Amino acid sequence: MDGNFLLQLLVNGVLLGVIYALIAMGLALIFGVLEIVNFAHGEMYMLGAVAAYFVTTKLAIGYWGSIALVTLAGACLGVAFYELLLAFVAFERGILLTLGVSMVLQNGALYLLTATPRMEITPYSYSSLVIGDVRVPLLRMFALALALAAFGVLYIVLRHTRTGKAMRGIAQNRAAALMVGIDTHAVSRLAVAIGIGLSGLAGAALAPVYSVHPTMGASFVFKAFAIVIIGGLGNLPGSAFAALLLGLLESVAGGFFAPTLVDSMAFAAMILVLLFKPEGLFGRGVRL
Repeated sequence: MDGNFLLQLLVNGVLLGVIYALIAMGLALIFGVLEIVNFAHGEMYMLGAVAAYFVTTKLAIGYWGSIALVTLAGACLGVAFYELLLAFVAFERGILLTLGVSMVLQNGALYLLTATPRMEITPYSYSSLVIGDVRVPLLRMFALALALAAFGVLYIVLRHTRTGKAMRGIAQNRAAALMVGIDTHAVSRLAVAIGIGLSGLAGAALAPVYSVHPTMGASFVFKAFAIVIIGGLGNLPGSAFAALLLGLLESVAGGFFAPTLVDSMAFAAMILVLLFKPEGLFGRGVRL
C-alpha cells in the first residue's frame, strides 16, 4: 500500500470527522440540556449554507463576513426556535414538533429555491495547502480551524463560566437545578441558541465546500444522530470522539470500497455500539 495515499486518507478523515463533530456538537448540546431530539437540526445547517450563499453572491459580503453574520443569525434563530416552540414541549412531543419543522423547512426551501444545486465561489475555492505529497483544500482547512475554535470556546463556556456550569447542572439534574435557583428557561434558551448557531457556522463554513441545496442537511444530520448515539446521548466529548472516529473510518474505507458501503458505516457502527453498550461509548453519566 502506498504510504502517501494512506496518509492522504487519514488527513481527509480528520477533516471529515471535525466537520461531522461541528454539526453533531450542537445536536448533543440541545439534547443534553433539554432532552429533546432536534430532528430539524439538519435543516438549520441547510439554512446556514443557503444564507451564506445568498449573502456572498447577492450582498457581496466576503467569506469571513458571511460566516460571522450567518453564525449570529443562527443563534438568533435558535432563540426564536426555543421561545416559540421548544419551551412548551416535552421529549415525546418535541420529537414530533422538530420533525414537523424539518419537513416544513425542507419543503419550503424546495418550493422557493427548487432542487437545483448551487455552489458558493470564494477567492479560496481553488486553493490548496500542499505538504509533501498530501494536498488539503484551503476551505477545508478553514472549516477545520473554525470548528476547533468553536470547540475551544464551547469548552471554556461549559467548564469555566457560571452559565456553562448551570447548563451542566441542568443536564445532570433539572429538578435539582431549579431547587438551587438556576433559571432553567434562560439557560435552555442559550443552549438552543448555541446549538443552532453551531449548525449555522457549519453551514456557512461548508457552503463553498459542498453544493448548496434544500436537502443537503438530511445526510449530515442522520450521521450526526448516529455520532451522538455512539458517543453517548448528550455527551459532548463522546460525540466529538465518535465524529473523529467515524470520519477516519469513512475516509479510509472510501479509499478501498464503494461509496454506498461507506455511507452505511455510521449506522453499522451505531448498531454495534448499541448491542454492546446501549448508553454509548462514554455513557450519559458525564454529559456536557
